[in-house]
Amino acid sequence: MEENLIEIPQGVAPGIKSQRYANGKWEEIDLSVPKEMSLTIYINSQELVTILCTPLKLKFLVIGYMLAEGIINDIDDITYVFFRRVCVDDAIADVKLKKEDFVLPVKRVLTSGCGGGMNLIDSDIGPKLNSKIYTTPEKLLFLMQQMQQSAVHYRTSGGIHTSAICDSQSIIALEEDIGRHNTIDKIIGECMMRKISTKDKILITSGRISSEMLRKAAKMQTPIIVSLTSPTERAILLAQELNITLVGYARGSHLTVYSKPERLGVVAKC
Repeated sequence: MEENLIEIPQGVAPGIKSQRYANGKWEEIDLSVPKEMSLTIYINSQELVTILCTPLKLKFLVIGYMLAEGIINDIDDITYVFFRRVCVDDAIADVKLKKEDFVLPVKRVLTSGCGGGMNLIDSDIGPKLNSKIYTTPEKLLFLMQQMQQSAVHYRTSGGIHTSAICDSQSIIALEEDIGRHNTIDKIIGECMMRKISTKDKILITSGRISSEMLRKAAKMQTPIIVSLTSPTERAILLAQELNITLVGYARGSHLTVYSKPERLGVVAKC
């Protein structure tokens, strides 16, 4: 696969002058805030989607998005990915697939995430996950703590989501973005580029788990998903259907399991 690199702004914009009010007084301060850019993906000269994202690891984002949406199955399906700058905060990704007869999907749905992207409607999310992976609540809480400590851009500016793919002991890959869906796509893209298997791994994220994010994890064949916050009802139902262990509110010494708790040592009641 051919590719090129463009100069893009960093993930954080420093030196933003602001007025802070505290204890009855105003104070002028300089803050760092998250950068935001729009990235429009063209496939075989056809406009697919525009994603609002953090300008970090855009190649992983584009490749991961295409894999998650079923546009590609492997990195070898791509002839090239070229990026070009439109203006300071806008860029285009020109993707050429080896499949010459690619046709844009007819139905797309706006995601509930803050990345401003679209999901392609795909009822075929694959078979149930029959993974025999086992872990403990303590290990999941440790991994969540490690992810939060490793989120460099969030710690600098706030306002950025983080996701990580892990084994039972440590973080394998970590991504940050203003869009929680984007972090998952970047994880997918990085794992594909680095030839890291996501099967039987643990996916940890700072963002709410919606059905769209659950669907992405299912395509990764990741049997355990852990969030710092809550899943939606639809995500829980989908996780139960696909035998995915869905964990929310993993904070401090607490977590809540919504589906398939046996992987965390919970004995099912008769």
